[in-house]
Amino acid sequence: MNTFMANAQNVERKWFVVDADGMVLGRLASNVASILRGKHKPTYTPHVDTGDHVIIINASKVVLTGKKLDQKTYYRHSGYPGGLKETKYRKLMAEKPEFVVKHAVVGMLPKGPLGRRMAKKLYVYAGGEHSHEAQKPELLAFGK
Repeated sequence: MNTFMANAQNVERKWFVVDADGMVLGRLASNVASILRGKHKPTYTPHVDTGDHVIIINASKVVLTGKKLDQKTYYRHSGYPGGLKETKYRKLMAEKPEFVVKHAVVGMLPKGPLGRRMAKKLYVYAGGEHSHEAQKPELLAFGK
């Protein structure tokens, strides 16, 4: 018996919609990252992008547990001396909730070219509407 190894030619991709309303950010991110990697498929191969496309709606209604809204900080650096910028998650969730969810999911994907290819299959929307109806996405429900 031979071991099956997926390649780019024989990967079938599906489209899924995830409603993030009331879901905890970390649990949502880990479940979505698993779908993007393709770990839910029996044909999963670690070095091949076997994952599916994921659309996340209602990103503005995602929940951070505990005091994370006020205590968790997002850092970025300009590259210049003294160029460290920091933003609390309460402000980020008010201004760019799509960025918060995407940042959490991409952080759980592999680093490098394979992970960047997987991240391109993620679409995040703050509201309940998305523009991917032509792909006929299936509703994917994780335990809340």
